[in-house]
Amino acid sequence: MNGQAAGQPAAFIPRPRHPAEDTTAGDAGGDALEVAASPLRRVAAEAERVVGQPVRDVRVVVPAGWGPRRRTWMRQVAHRAGLPQPRLVEAPVAVAEYLLATGVRVPVGAFLVVCDVGAGAEVTVLRRVPAGFEVLATLADAAAGGTAVDQALADALIGAPMGEGQRASVAHSVRVAKEALVSHPAVTVPLPDRPPVIANSAMLDEAVRPVAWRVAQLTQETVAAAELTVGDLVGVYCVGGSAQLPHLAEAIAEHTGAVPIVVPEPGLVAARGAADVGAVDTATVERVEVPVPPVRRAAAIAVPGFASLALIWQCLLTAERHGTLGVYYSVSVNWGEFTMAAVMALLACLAAGTVLGSLIAARSPTPGTRTEGGRVSVGILAAVSLGAAIAGLYAVVTSQYFGVPVGPYLKWALWPIAPVSVMAVAMAVVAARQWRSPHGGWSALLAAPTGSIVAATLGMGLIQYSLTADRWPDRILWIDIAGRVGGLLLGVAVVMAVVTPLMFRLILAAPLAVIFAAIVSRRAAGMLGVIYAIAVATWWATRLWSRVLRPAPPLPTAPPTGRVRADMSPGGGG
Repeated sequence: MNGQAAGQPAAFIPRPRHPAEDTTAGDAGGDALEVAASPLRRVAAEAERVVGQPVRDVRVVVPAGWGPRRRTWMRQVAHRAGLPQPRLVEAPVAVAEYLLATGVRVPVGAFLVVCDVGAGAEVTVLRRVPAGFEVLATLADAAAGGTAVDQALADALIGAPMGEGQRASVAHSVRVAKEALVSHPAVTVPLPDRPPVIANSAMLDEAVRPVAWRVAQLTQETVAAAELTVGDLVGVYCVGGSAQLPHLAEAIAEHTGAVPIVVPEPGLVAARGAADVGAVDTATVERVEVPVPPVRRAAAIAVPGFASLALIWQCLLTAERHGTLGVYYSVSVNWGEFTMAAVMALLACLAAGTVLGSLIAARSPTPGTRTEGGRVSVGILAAVSLGAAIAGLYAVVTSQYFGVPVGPYLKWALWPIAPVSVMAVAMAVVAARQWRSPHGGWSALLAAPTGSIVAATLGMGLIQYSLTADRWPDRILWIDIAGRVGGLLLGVAVVMAVVTPLMFRLILAAPLAVIFAAIVSRRAAGMLGVIYAIAVATWWATRLWSRVLRPAPPLPTAPPTGRVRADMSPGGGG
């Protein structure tokens, strides 16, 4: 076929796999569907000869960047070839399934990158979910693969740029020379209608270098598009017919900081992985395991939970009743401590959001709740509802315990947690639409700062003790000091919630802590609790903006000197 291309350049189709807007095959006659169906027809005939029966299960590997039009085109090609309805398997998903089958450890929720370098390049970031793998981001460049290397090497051998037909006439010789130069310093390349020439490894290096750099750049851009960093990945795997090109792995490692792994027999990995897709029993796949939180996540749930219980317990036991024997009966409650108990309850529920989502998904018949986004979304909404219910329960129990109207207690319990609840619902919407995943995962995003919670709880506890303790003459000084120390701790807790950099914390903590310590009083206690609730809402607003809505992009790196061709295409490398 390559030999006829020089004589009939109009009939030569270099890449029949790409659906070229229903173009024809030139003088050869026939449309693009027939040209692409011809090799599939031969493959089907050979498969039937080997197994002795017609092919019933057809799986076609396609690039992850192909949209509905190209996928429809590929199904039409299979139909024209006489094959049954094919199952289209995305190439990076097939590669990931192959890695799992060969013992590579990829935990559920982990991220990996597949660099498919064939005729072109397609780089994809995947995340493992209980039902398989999902594509988070994919970028492709048709000029970053073996075809570009072949063209550059052919031009270097001939000494001048060639047309499509001329290049096709020497394509086979150039490909053989390229593969031989991987392990030999120089080879002789026969050329049609002219004497043979010598190709050496320096010529191959010169042809590969811009392609390798472009693949490395594409890898970095894809990781950034998935809102991840290299540290979030369990590995970078190179597959495809051109994955073993020299300098490719080194370029990716230098550009991204991650050392890639070239999978053995990289040209066959996707086909082998596609055969394993769907081989697992569906009953096993559909089951959702409820994760057991590690120690750090368990602490993020337990600390605000116990803090909430401690605050409401002290609030109830130290409340002062007035007029118990008269007509005018009233109760003095530390509204700041009551508010902080409600806030801590909501924070504990949100920290357990992903666990709640898994518990609900494990018992839900709805398929949408079994995806990671669905579980996180349902878990956050359940956490907000549970936190609001606990805060309301605090109000009802307190009012019934003292026999007073519930209205003021509901106001101090529910209004301060409203801003955090609204932002949590916004996060649930983002998770449900699978817009993006935050750096570090949803569990880390939903965990409130433990240090701030501990400092705030101790601070408000000391303030309440100083306001209600029996003021014996020999203990007045120590009781007052305890109240001032409580104000200091509460001021530090507010700074820890609002400010992240350590230097700014040190600068702001001193004056704010002194102010809080100076204004400690029965009247100011409610205001201090509301200030802490506002600080927590500010912390959540910052997390929502910086981790979900507008995450900071990675710093760009400068490309090497020289011209690099960057013809972006949605189709991947073959």
